[in-house]
Amino acid sequence: MDTTPQECPWCQSTQAHSHLQLQDDFLSHENFEIIECGHCHLLYTSPRPAPELMGKYYKSDDYYSHKQNRHGLVPRAYEFVKSFNVKNKVKLAIGGLPSGHLLDIGCGVGDFLLGAKRQGWEICGIEPSEDAAAIASDRLGFTPMPPSRSTELADASFDVITLWHVLEHVDNLRWQVDELQRLLRPRGRLVIALPNYRSFDGQYYGEKWAAWDVPRHLNHFSEPVIRSIITSAGFNYIDTHKLVYDAYYISFLSEKYQGHSLPLLRGALTGLRSNLKAARSGEYSSLAYRFAKL
Repeated sequence: MDTTPQECPWCQSTQAHSHLQLQDDFLSHENFEIIECGHCHLLYTSPRPAPELMGKYYKSDDYYSHKQNRHGLVPRAYEFVKSFNVKNKVKLAIGGLPSGHLLDIGCGVGDFLLGAKRQGWEICGIEPSEDAAAIASDRLGFTPMPPSRSTELADASFDVITLWHVLEHVDNLRWQVDELQRLLRPRGRLVIALPNYRSFDGQYYGEKWAAWDVPRHLNHFSEPVIRSIITSAGFNYIDTHKLVYDAYYISFLSEKYQGHSLPLLRGALTGLRSNLKAARSGEYSSLAYRFAKL
């Protein structure tokens, strides 16, 4: 793993300071650092594992977004809530639009794409996990392509592009944002969902906040930062939407990582507090941002 100082993955500035010291509580228990860029204020993980080594940090039966039909209370609760989330995501992404072509980057096992397909949309997916792509293939009738093949897609070929908790995982942030600009048609809709470290649960749990999720999460965004990045790349900001269920799941994981008893109950109470406070501040545990290409 490269431990040399790294430039900001967005603006390449070397002006930076340490924001937080923490470890990977989910899997490896290795130590990492969250750095804040002194220029654009993006937070990013250091050190960043080499891309060819990143796969080992996802190799866990508890990585639910890459699995399907898991047994146990938490996986079943996750699947139950996911069904509501998919309906909300479909509404956010294509609500008010005529049918067209949609690309979901980081499509996982294909739940969202299935929802969009049922609404009459032509769908395409990109997924780096071979296991998740194999499941999606059986459900969608085609195999989502790996990220390396996105360059094969034609310019301005999609009316909607979505990234549901994906941009935080992207190693080459500038390349990915440039690809969004290239692939989306003029006046097309871009939807990006991200964790929000300025939420109550993010502040409450500090270094044990599960949504830091280092090193799988390489980039960490606040609303001002993501809006600045995307609008500077040729998009208009439309609006921001709350994702209320995420606070409960992230709070549960955070309690679990701290070894507390009754993590489901404690997490539910903290998630509720986070959502109640966010009703006034707007700082929900996760937020979905909508943009339109100029």
